[in-house]
Amino acid sequence: MNEAIRPGSDNRPQAQEGPELSVIVPTFNERDNVTVLYRRLEATLPNVAWEVVFVDDNSPDGTWDVVRALAQRDSRVRCVRRIGRRGLSGACIEGILASSAPFVAVIDADLQHDETQLPKMLLLLASDQADLVVGSRYIEGYKTEGFNKQRAGASALATEVARKMLRVEIADPMSGFFMVRRDRFEELAPKLSVHGFKILLDLVATAHGSLRAVEIPYTFGARQHGESKLDSMVALDFLGLVLAKLSNDTVSLRFILFAMVGGIGLVVHLTTLFIALRVFKAPFAAAQAAGAIVAMTSNFILNNFLTYRDQRLKGFALLRGLIAFYIVCSVGLLANVGVAFSVYDQEPIWWLAGMAGALMGVVWNYAMSGLFVWRKK
Repeated sequence: MNEAIRPGSDNRPQAQEGPELSVIVPTFNERDNVTVLYRRLEATLPNVAWEVVFVDDNSPDGTWDVVRALAQRDSRVRCVRRIGRRGLSGACIEGILASSAPFVAVIDADLQHDETQLPKMLLLLASDQADLVVGSRYIEGYKTEGFNKQRAGASALATEVARKMLRVEIADPMSGFFMVRRDRFEELAPKLSVHGFKILLDLVATAHGSLRAVEIPYTFGARQHGESKLDSMVALDFLGLVLAKLSNDTVSLRFILFAMVGGIGLVVHLTTLFIALRVFKAPFAAAQAAGAIVAMTSNFILNNFLTYRDQRLKGFALLRGLIAFYIVCSVGLLANVGVAFSVYDQEPIWWLAGMAGALMGVVWNYAMSGLFVWRKK
């Protein structure tokens, strides 16, 4: 006859030792790569207690389903499926915080990073020689098989900008392949941005030199399957992150991106106004209205693809969101004018009043857009 397990009895299940290393893999449309990467990790880490956490942004190709099948066969494999959220940085942060090992590595699923370097990286952290180990493309010994000249040039430029403007010490802050002590990461996590693509740059800039970093070379392989997680808007995304860090995170990356898009919208507005007045000889009121509509439309499109890429609207929701954005921005214009007049009455300096009104307008539009246009499900 079976007896119930009583508190204090000796037949309690023995606790198993947890993993020493958690490998975080952000994925989007990588179903052909995840099994290959899993097998490579098995081969590379035979003497390490490890787990791998795939963080998938609800891939249309069903990457999450392949990972789930792997997890049913091996308890070291875990799947975090994100719905309604997009972005490499956010995926990395969620994956790291969902892991349990004292050391955490981030590696792409595209098979371009060299997983054979993981034991060396782990040894450097476990022996307390570093808090952060970075797979670097800018130190002696690095080799590349799949980095085209255009992408390499853009990465080098971004690296130089980041190092100069944010005073980042490491040679390759744009790397997507690194390992970090989870206790140090958790100290910095509340200040990290969940938006964008450059989680390492954000981590190092937020640490202000407090992380002991070591860089090691590796071989950057050629992409086998899937698609790059970077798109044509990543340059603005990167610039927004740099500006956010320069402000010591006083304002969020998302707000800066929203304001940057607003600046582009101002140029669009003035260009449209000029064309309507000079080319089509339209009355000023009609030209101004056309400029406003074109600018609001361009702002909506850019914000949908950049600022709110993790909540990107599609189909009928796109049209509904555009109408809501028109309404929000129209009210924002009233707020802009009202604040500008109020400031000008107290201090008749036209540029000060104009700046105050513009700031009020962008704050209003940003706040209301988050509530009524790109609402989280």
